[in-house]
Amino acid sequence: MTDVHTREQRSRNMAAIRSVNTRPEVRVRSALHALGFRFRLHRKDLPGRPDIVLPKHRTVIFVHGCFWHCHRCKYGSVVPATRAAFWAAKRAGNVARDRRNAAALRRLGWRVLVLWECEVRTQEGALARLRKFQIGGPS
Repeated sequence: MTDVHTREQRSRNMAAIRSVNTRPEVRVRSALHALGFRFRLHRKDLPGRPDIVLPKHRTVIFVHGCFWHCHRCKYGSVVPATRAAFWAAKRAGNVARDRRNAAALRRLGWRVLVLWECEVRTQEGALARLRKFQIGGPS
């Protein structure tokens, strides 16, 4: 199937997809702040450059987009109509990289929390998920 957009339109659309300061990420940061936590953002010296780092609690948080990281939900199971093989390989590479980065962080003594875009669609959802993880509790 051919793309419904021209190459220039598709390029503009893809360029508009952000990797930092996304709505789900900002929602999680707001929830953490409401819970009284202080954190650092996108530390380049850690594997995978985690979205949120809580150094005091040795915890890192990744806020993953369901589509890009193949979450098992309705948003992550979408199969693109065009260039399906390319996107399948790209997304599988993202998942493999996520696993490597999480393993490296755990070896360094960090706790790793992955929050999915579908879990944090609301502020209440983000708060509930963070409370369930018990940041600051035992590893």
